[in-house]
Amino acid sequence: MLTPDEALERTRLVKEKIPQLTVVGIAGPGDPLANEETFETLSKIREEFPELTICLSTNGLVLPEKIEELDKLGLKFLTITINAVDPKVGKNIYEWVYLNGRKYEGEEAARILISRQLKGLEEAVKRGMTVKVNTVMMPDINVEHIPEVCKKVKSLGAYIVNILPLIPVPGTTIKSRAPTSLERKKLQDLCGADIRQMRHCRFCRADAVGLLGEDRSAEFAKVPCVHASPSTAGATTSRTVHLIAVATSGKGWVDLHFGQAEVFHIYQATADSIKFVGKRDVRRYCEKPLSCGSHEEKILKIIETLSGCDAVIAKKIGERPLHELEKAGIKALQIDDRVESAVRKVASQLMGK
Repeated sequence: MLTPDEALERTRLVKEKIPQLTVVGIAGPGDPLANEETFETLSKIREEFPELTICLSTNGLVLPEKIEELDKLGLKFLTITINAVDPKVGKNIYEWVYLNGRKYEGEEAARILISRQLKGLEEAVKRGMTVKVNTVMMPDINVEHIPEVCKKVKSLGAYIVNILPLIPVPGTTIKSRAPTSLERKKLQDLCGADIRQMRHCRFCRADAVGLLGEDRSAEFAKVPCVHASPSTAGATTSRTVHLIAVATSGKGWVDLHFGQAEVFHIYQATADSIKFVGKRDVRRYCEKPLSCGSHEEKILKIIETLSGCDAVIAKKIGERPLHELEKAGIKALQIDDRVESAVRKVASQLMGK
């Protein structure tokens, strides 16, 4: 999650290392069209790198109102996630929609969202944008309906459809299993008769850098973001941003061992501020406090999930994860303190204070 200036600086850094860079896109946080920073970022990138193609992913709720602004910014590629075109199906996918200060629920919410998605798609195509439609395949919810989705978006000018497998997340309202690879392929083959299918997509990463199958985001994960324009890039007014992961139960204390955490709270620290910016779910490898073995695969998976963080704070950290965190370039600290106090201490260390 970057400010517009940080996003511009990140683009400069990537462009320097990967001169053949041709596309820059925004995929969050949340829906990009809900953030004014999205438009500021695209404007800055367009001004400095007019040769780059810019793209964006959205759920389409406010696309009809924002399409003109996106067109003026030179947006060429647009992805809209459309999981249903029938409100009777959509009501089982969307719990609610919040629009113009009012909350809508059930079938009414689905009807509003779908109508606006389709209107936005149609308007984007009129302006010469290439539109890809993502649709999440949810067994027992929308699988039989997806061919209808494909036909409808094709009729409105969509170029390609990407059928994504549902990744079930405990505690969410979607009660469905993940589809098998074979089920997905059969559906792609069926829908391919109506519209081109995107088949090379794997798990999406909003911070991906590089080519298909050659993600180079790790090269840039530790690069500090500098708040400076090209004319002041050598000045001393820059500030460094660090991400710090904390093993906490959410009660205000660093109260979990590294191996007991099922979620890490992520804090962003700068020279003058600390703020909570999100959570990252992991699969813990310690079932009981005294039963933490090496569990190498699980440890490495956790560290992969924490990619981009500069430090990890936990009440206790075993020898093996300490070693692996160090190898990954992530500072690991064992602290028994309040979360805010611990984050401030670590931020000071990272900034050399």
